[in-house]
Amino acid sequence: MRAVWSFWSLPFAAYNHRTWCTPLHHLLGWWLSLNSARKHYPETLLVTDSPGKRLLVDQLGLRFVEVSTELDRLSRVDADWWSMGKLVAYSLQTQPFVHIDTDVFLWKPLPKQVAEAPVFAQCRDEFSRLDGFYRPRDVEHAFAQESLRLPPEWEYARSKSAALTAENCGILGGTQVGFLRYYANAAMELILKPRHSKAWSRLADKKPYNVVVEQFFLSACLDFHRHRPASPFRGVTVKHLFSSWSQAYDGNHAARVGYTHLLGEAKTSSAVAKRLQARVQREDPLFLRLCERVLERRSITVTA
Repeated sequence: MRAVWSFWSLPFAAYNHRTWCTPLHHLLGWWLSLNSARKHYPETLLVTDSPGKRLLVDQLGLRFVEVSTELDRLSRVDADWWSMGKLVAYSLQTQPFVHIDTDVFLWKPLPKQVAEAPVFAQCRDEFSRLDGFYRPRDVEHAFAQESLRLPPEWEYARSKSAALTAENCGILGGTQVGFLRYYANAAMELILKPRHSKAWSRLADKKPYNVVVEQFFLSACLDFHRHRPASPFRGVTVKHLFSSWSQAYDGNHAARVGYTHLLGEAKTSSAVAKRLQARVQREDPLFLRLCERVLERRSITVTA
């Protein structure tokens, strides 16, 4: 299985850098995410843009087996759509893979029943129609105002009961790469299709809607195609590393699985930052000093 990471520098420079305690800890997170996972999945791929390659590969020397600058194609895309980097990475895969977020550390290989599943994700999330995090109604209202239809998968999911689902994509992958490419391309089309631009323009800040497009729409695609007789993806199934959000947040269970995800405010925690820095200092002090030198002299603003 190939291990894949993505880094679109534009949204990171614009605002996402604030999700880490300091720019240094962002770079240290890259080191730990890559080095923990490649022990189990030595075939590694970074999907990034030219500034991202310059930082992570040319300056820091992170050793990915393969590096793609395919995200250069996003140079004119609204940086609010930070999930586009991940969606492009998903869409490029032609063999079983696991996409790993930079704040995810795999201390153990994924369980066999997860790694060999057609599709797998971190865990399933359930929410209501009135949910204030996923906000599907905002998107539906904006599209309705422009007399536009949403994808059939979206409409199918919303026609069902009050309980809706989403797939947490701290990790995402599987063996059914055809389905994952289909989903990723459909999600990108939902965002980028020219006739949709007026609908999206009704949402001044698009950043909150990344999760509904990436995570809710993935669940909607799974549900729609699993039950559709004519679909080439009929019967597609998904496995989860954790059976629920509560299990994912259970530190003891996560430790047994060998998985850490620095969710939410964890990346800005000074205590977490100290532990991360101490680990790199202990295991690769030369890399820590290199990060410090790069941050001192670099002229690009990826993490400024």
